[in-house]
Amino acid sequence: MTTATEHRPHGGHEHTHGEGCGHATVVHGDHVDYLHEGHAHHPHGDHYDECTVAGVHTPAERHEHVHGEGCGHDTVVHGDHVDYVHEGHRHAAHADHYDEH
Repeated sequence: MTTATEHRPHGGHEHTHGEGCGHATVVHGDHVDYLHEGHAHHPHGDHYDECTVAGVHTPAERHEHVHGEGCGHDTVVHGDHVDYVHEGHRHAAHADHYDEH
């Protein structure tokens, strides 16, 4: 998967993320994103960066679960859609499948 990330510092973040911090994580390229307050961000120096992915269309492996309101998975608002955190991945509905995000 090819990812393009921007450097967008997340301001006013007092919580320190790490193992056992209570937030869902997703491996994203060469780093781990923490899902926090509807955002995906990762540590960068002395701050956290908001994480975005541009121009990626990678279909997720097929799974029978249908994501939606009340499905039990954490959600992250991602541009004009919602990603669902599923088994360490972020999935977004696309046509008749889900994309990896």
